[in-house]
Amino acid sequence: MASLTSRLEHAIKPDALRAYLAEFISTFLFVFAAVGSAVASKKMMPDATTDPSALVAVAVANAFALSVAVYIAANVSGGHVNPAVTFGMAVGGHISVPMAIFYWISQLLASVMACLLFKVTTVSQHIPTHGIQQEMTGFGASVLEGLMTFNLVYTFYAARDPRRGPLGTIGPLVIGLVSGANVLASGPFTGGSMNPAYSFGSALIGGRFKNQAVYWIGPLIGAGLAGVVYDNVVFAVQIADGIGV
Repeated sequence: MASLTSRLEHAIKPDALRAYLAEFISTFLFVFAAVGSAVASKKMMPDATTDPSALVAVAVANAFALSVAVYIAANVSGGHVNPAVTFGMAVGGHISVPMAIFYWISQLLASVMACLLFKVTTVSQHIPTHGIQQEMTGFGASVLEGLMTFNLVYTFYAARDPRRGPLGTIGPLVIGLVSGANVLASGPFTGGSMNPAYSFGSALIGGRFKNQAVYWIGPLIGAGLAGVVYDNVVFAVQIADGIGV
């Protein structure tokens, strides 16, 4: 009970509050850029759904936006920018459960606000939502999203591992690059979300929640497995280096 109380107290300290704000800002900027790139590609390319260049443009935008979002928040909150990443870090014991919950709230709120602001500033432009191809099942889409998120979170773990040196600038860059690669690989099938907050915000403002569970179940399972595999199998030495430990 004392441990739980201390964790709750730690979750409302000034440093923790700054971390939540950093997560809000970074997630907001990432989702705004990601949604904007998707809208812009469809507006400039009428056949965006079948035009490979549209997929490349969205993947590049996601890679750049995520790299920047992680970089600007890394020294304050760890630069999660994604509830799945936060879940994976919590599974690995690098962030406390109370702090992880507040991270989720910040990320979800930021995503909703980013999508809403984009819709308002572009004069009610339709906000695209993530969806799966008709030939795919919900199970298959969940597995694909889970694999992509495993890749992302495993890379996140490796990028911030102090045994590899300080995070610096290369860490956020490789995280962004793997995100862009995953969008190229899974974009035509599931939209390449890997981020429950992004999917939730666009679904809420876009008004379409179909198959929303795919973008929570798959990524959370994949993220949790990435945390377990990295910390307990591949690199078994436990290091308490994350905020909230």
